[in-house]
Amino acid sequence: MTRSILAAIALASGVLAAAPSQAQERVEAGVLRCDVAGGTGFIFGSTKQLNCIYESNTGLTQAYTGNIRKFGVDIGATADSVIVWGVLAPTTDVPPDTLRGTYDGISAEATAGVGIGANALIGGNSESIVLQPLSIQAQSGLNIAAGLTSIELVPAM
Repeated sequence: MTRSILAAIALASGVLAAAPSQAQERVEAGVLRCDVAGGTGFIFGSTKQLNCIYESNTGLTQAYTGNIRKFGVDIGATADSVIVWGVLAPTTDVPPDTLRGTYDGISAEATAGVGIGANALIGGNSESIVLQPLSIQAQSGLNIAAGLTSIELVPAM
């Protein structure tokens, strides 16, 4: 288990290091903060609900809902968690609903009591948005996960 946790942490570090190279042609447009429902991983993956708030650098605030799906190794249970991403876009003037869509990337998490995770994702309405981790995901429980991650966001009603 210790080797698995170390491998997940190494993968998380690699995700964080690789994300800026994808984002160099984009500018910071705002911040997306998501509350993630707790749940249990079932070896080959998991699905958890998201409630998110996007705050643009121009003052726009939008609520989104959706889910985060993980494919790969995902074993154990976690409590509710929070993920904060920097939203990188071709311009700082991001129209409403631009974050609607699917985002894909790789992620890694290791939790034994209190743990960390990282998710760098690309997608959105026109595949032009990058979600780059601003802070390492904080969560509690007993879990290890590494693999592909997909997030679906829709405007909250």
